[in-house]
Amino acid sequence: MSSAPPDDILHRTDNGVSWITLNRPEAMNAVTWDQRERVIALLGEASADPAVRAVVITATGRGFCAGADLRGAPAAGERVAGDVARTIRLGAQRLITAVLDCEKPVIAAVNGTAAGIGAHLALACDLVIAAEPARFIEVFVRRGLVPDGGGAYLLPRLVGPQKAKELMFFGDAVPAADAERLGLVNKVVPADELEKTARAWAERLAQGPTRALALTKQLVNASLDVDRASALAAEAAAQEINMTTADANEGVASFVERRTPTYRGR
Repeated sequence: MSSAPPDDILHRTDNGVSWITLNRPEAMNAVTWDQRERVIALLGEASADPAVRAVVITATGRGFCAGADLRGAPAAGERVAGDVARTIRLGAQRLITAVLDCEKPVIAAVNGTAAGIGAHLALACDLVIAAEPARFIEVFVRRGLVPDGGGAYLLPRLVGPQKAKELMFFGDAVPAADAERLGLVNKVVPADELEKTARAWAERLAQGPTRALALTKQLVNASLDVDRASALAAEAAAQEINMTTADANEGVASFVERRTPTYRGR
């Protein structure tokens, strides 16, 4: 079990939506080791809980997430070869993978600066809504570091390799409006409309065919890494699985009967 102070991550489930809120505004929500473990656990619980049908990740204060706060990490002795790679695999990469592999759609509601692993946490989400003051910063180069937490995997798939290199080579802040234009963000809204917009999107998803959405997410994420034949085979298999669900039967029946479907996520 994580030993994160309960108020460092706020969590509630409302109308089928799991709200995960980073809550260290005094640190611009730089994520600690304990917070990371708690978020990973909550995403795993969301996958397994039929009552949860969508997830929102957001934060309090002026920042979404300023990156990793290593002060909360377990004490380390003398570093030897392999330690850094292991730390990244078990840390930042697990966090990003937990978002990508969550079986429910995940929305990032980005209230402010998302830097380093904080940017990657947002960009790993299925949909990204940003408040107008939000900024995205590939801050690693400013510290003489290689982007980690899946950055060099995520960004080229969102904006193409040349633009990804520009963002990572220079580390400049990308305002929310520019991030939307580049395709990093789905929608930009005034700050006071962020929660309302995220709630509307999440609750709409929570009324959808949850298993079909999970399979769609898996297909899209995998499509960028496989050849056409593999993608088409995966698509056919996913539809085969999906047609065993109650929601698929309801969707077809509602079409035939000319009525609005009622999906139950099963």
